[in-house]
Amino acid sequence: MADFDMAGGLKWTPEAKNKLKNIPFFVRSQARQRIEHLARAADLDVVTAEIVDQARSEFGQ
Repeated sequence: MADFDMAGGLKWTPEAKNKLKNIPFFVRSQARQRIEHLARAADLDVVTAEIVDQARSEFGQ
């Protein structure tokens, strides 16, 4: 039940999208790119809330 979202072709779960919305708008695009990079590095097709949380801890947020 993940949806295609934004450019890049990865699917995002609704929970992951909600977490992304909580990131300040002026860094959201960069954060999205870094999150998708992590997902691709982990060989995932779907960005989950767990990946968003992992990105936040890895990038010091």
